[in-house]
This record gives sequence, C-alpha cells and structure tokens, in this order.
Amino acid sequence: MWTDEMFGVKKPIIAMLHLRALPGDPLFEDGTTIEDVVRCAREELAALQEGGVDGVLIANEFSIPYEKQISPVALASIAYIIGRLKEDLSVPFGVNIAHNAIATIDLAAATGASFARNAFTGAYAGDYGIIDTDVSAALRRKKALGLKDLKLFFKANPEGDRFIAERPIEAVTKSIVFSCRPDALCASGASAGSETDSEIIKKIKSAAGSVPVFANTGCTAANIREKLSICDGAVVGTAFKKDGKFAEMADAARVKEFMDIVRAYRAEL
Repeated sequence: MWTDEMFGVKKPIIAMLHLRALPGDPLFEDGTTIEDVVRCAREELAALQEGGVDGVLIANEFSIPYEKQISPVALASIAYIIGRLKEDLSVPFGVNIAHNAIATIDLAAATGASFARNAFTGAYAGDYGIIDTDVSAALRRKKALGLKDLKLFFKANPEGDRFIAERPIEAVTKSIVFSCRPDALCASGASAGSETDSEIIKKIKSAAGSVPVFANTGCTAANIREKLSICDGAVVGTAFKKDGKFAEMADAARVKEFMDIVRAYRAEL
C-alpha cells in the first residue's frame, strides 16, 4: 500500500494536531495572540512526535462552531501556524479544515502537505444545517493546482451528521471508490472522539477493494489492537491528550503508551 511508503510502517497511526481557537473564532479569548496558538501547537507537536506517531494531521478543531465557508483570517492563520511548525516536523503531515474541502486542498498546496482529509462527498444534515459537498469541484481544484502527489482521505461516513438520503455504507463506499478514486477512506463514529463501530469498519473495508481504510474516531489504547486487525491504520486525537479529554493538550506519555501497543501489534504481523 502507498501508506507503507509514505509513513514508513504498516498500519500507520496519524495523530491529530488540534489547533487552538484562531483569530475570529468564538473561543479565541481576549488577550490571546496568534503566537499563543503557535506555542500550543509546537508543544503538542513535540509531544506527539516524542511519543512516536507516524504522521500528523493538522486541523482547526477548536474553531467550533465551524464555518460553512472558512473566513480569510482563519485560513491565513492556519497557513501561518503550519509555516512556523514546518521546521519542527519530522513525520509526514496533512491538513483538514472542517466543512471546507476546497479550502483544505488550497491549504495543502500552500503548505506542502502530503495528505488531506475531509468529507469530500455526500449531502449531510446536522447541527450545522445542511452540508452539500461538491467533490467534482474539489478534485478539479486539486488537478488545477498540480497536486498529483497529494493523497486524499475521504470520510466514508461523517461523524456528527447523517446522510440526507441514507444508503447502506457498503453502497456508499463502492460509489465513492468508483466515481472519485479516493486514496484512502475514513470510517467514523457518531462524533469526534466516539469509538468507530468495528462492524462499520468491516463493511467499509469489504467494499473498498484495494483502497486503504482508516479508523477515524475513538481509537484508544484499549481498543487499538482490535481496530488495526480490521483496517489499515488509524487517525487518533482525544486518546493522546491528558486524561483522554478533548480540551486538554497532547501528553507524550499517553502517546508513547499507545504507540508501544501499536508497535507490539505490528511485530506480530
């Protein structure tokens, strides 16, 4: 699989680097500066890499509630932060702007990201109203920017939202693979941090053919062996944070504990 080459291991673990609130975001506190956000991001990146993760996915996680069309100041802030972090990155990195597939691709072009994740396909309904994606525009933007080596992780099912027209997840997966040629697929739980049902992962994997499938939410030290026995890798966020709490910072000791389990599992393959 291409993932073996990019990340240098089988069944890679991609750590989420959750950027703190950005200028203009509701959670961006008075008196905070962009340099404070850079400092937090640098500390978390150090913890994740020290703990031994295989890749890092940088996302505007604390920009909640997410914008349907990301504001220029937020996009500029993310690009600035990544530029400041690049000299510290020792593993492949990717980008993800929530609800903004085309902006995610633009950000990848501007920062030199190796991969990008988003809900590139489907129409969803949830707390943010109706999200109607346009995968044709996203893939044409990727082509126009000459990003032939950029790997795209498609969410096969969205966390936190529901398909407007429900279909069996196997049918969704087959359709995405046939029409959109994703580089990888992500299987998600009901919300960020919620464990992805192993049966859903199995169904997506069975329909994905040769496309790698990643567990996208809710992987922990307690369940990662089970998830990796089914899929080709995992994206991990909350489990790497102090006390396993979303709002906390990444904890190098928790990362190492998790990755020790992963390495032991790989040694058995």
